[in-house]
Amino acid sequence: MQSRPYVIDQMISAKSIAARIEELAAEIKARFDGTEKLVVVGLLRGSFVFIADLVRELDLPVEVDFLEASSYGDSTQSSREVRILKDLRGEIAGRDVLVVEDIVDTGFTLHHVLQLLESRKPARMEVCVLLDKPSRREVEVKATWTGFEIPDEFVVGYGIDFAQRNRNLPYIGKVRFTDGK
Repeated sequence: MQSRPYVIDQMISAKSIAARIEELAAEIKARFDGTEKLVVVGLLRGSFVFIADLVRELDLPVEVDFLEASSYGDSTQSSREVRILKDLRGEIAGRDVLVVEDIVDTGFTLHHVLQLLESRKPARMEVCVLLDKPSRREVEVKATWTGFEIPDEFVVGYGIDFAQRNRNLPYIGKVRFTDGK
């Protein structure tokens, strides 16, 4: 795929992200205080940086597992067809689970994943998302914790990609295409 030319305008700084993660971790710790072990389920690939920073701030016994779901491929638009590319390695039945997602857009992916995980009977399950685009929602999903609410912009950085590029940016940036299309 030939990539369209674009530039990235910083939207949320690395410093703002770090401060918000500290706040989220404190709230999550309060909710799960006393848990035997919190299973943090990260949705790959976009959430891996967020998960790493978040779990380092959690003063709880945690286990990290990953599930990979996709509805985008290399496009900027959701296909609305959710595919599970990698399932969890461990069991979540009867356990406390925190689902961590990078961004909620249409809601299709998170809705599908939550239905799948709920069918596995966790003791309790909460959701933490870094970014939320409520203006794009087509399927009702609600995160327990949201890092930042953002407008309808295509974003990259801090683990989030465009055609497998820009995940390594330490901030969240808005993609602005320069070819006028």
